[in-house]
Amino acid sequence: MSDPSPLLGKKICVTGGAGFLGSFLVQALEQRGCREIFVPRREDYDLTTTSGMERMFADARPEVLFHLAAVVGGIGANRNNPGRFFYDNAIMGIQLIEYARRNPVEKTIVVGTTCSYPKFTPVPFREEALWDGYPEETNAPYGIAKKALLVQCQAYRQQYGMNAIYLLPVNLYGPRDNFDLQTSHVIPALIRKCIEAGQNGSRDIVCWGDGSATRAFLYAADAAEGLVLAAERYDGAEPVNLGTAEEISIRDLAETIARLCGYEGGIVWDASQPNGQPRRCLDTTRAEQCFGFRARTTLPEGLAATIQWYRQGAQRFR
Repeated sequence: MSDPSPLLGKKICVTGGAGFLGSFLVQALEQRGCREIFVPRREDYDLTTTSGMERMFADARPEVLFHLAAVVGGIGANRNNPGRFFYDNAIMGIQLIEYARRNPVEKTIVVGTTCSYPKFTPVPFREEALWDGYPEETNAPYGIAKKALLVQCQAYRQQYGMNAIYLLPVNLYGPRDNFDLQTSHVIPALIRKCIEAGQNGSRDIVCWGDGSATRAFLYAADAAEGLVLAAERYDGAEPVNLGTAEEISIRDLAETIARLCGYEGGIVWDASQPNGQPRRCLDTTRAEQCFGFRARTTLPEGLAATIQWYRQGAQRFR
């Protein structure tokens, strides 16, 4: 029988806990027996404001704090909202870490983004390369805003002894993802396009870029498990990647999703639109060594589960 989680009995706050990854994190915490989990919702706690942040801390009184809340989207959303994505993500995170310092928070877990890595980072991305260049232009404002929080966590650890850790999950996907074609990431967008094209009898679907960019993808339930393991076992100052070693080109990904969806039409690549970062795949050695995390869900397994979930509730997205 495994030892009880050190999170048991703790008052836990999960910003973004009603969102995609957050819902899986709350579920993973509940499965460990955690019962005092506070999930602030934006309509009640606007964390870009001082009043919203103060009210959240007063109501949650967290001993453990997970910061997942973010304003985020795919390449198009990043390109259309650079100022908003920079400000909202920076101000939320900076205020939250400062208020965690002021309050009796035992441990703060901040979720960053692989968009913070330099555009031409050697693959697989190692945490040491995080400062070796400027991020890919379309998502640089978002990536830099989130990377600033790593600096803050390390500075507060140095000056105040604050136990704040920083994790970098690779591209996430899975059931409950955002399937809005204006703001979604690549996997939910491709799934929706393929299924709707099949239903409508469309001859082809259009995808951005030329399909040459590569990505690695992490199933959201696996990512949530990684966050919990880090909260339980890791207290270091250095950032830690969460991901898999399954690198795949966007072209191969589109063809795989089309096959799994039963879509037999064509795929047209619009090279006038950006590819995003040329390659993205993480070195996950540190996560395995520091807190025993290794992703369990293969990409085909995760895609099949995500497609099934979308089909069962596709009317929600019309």
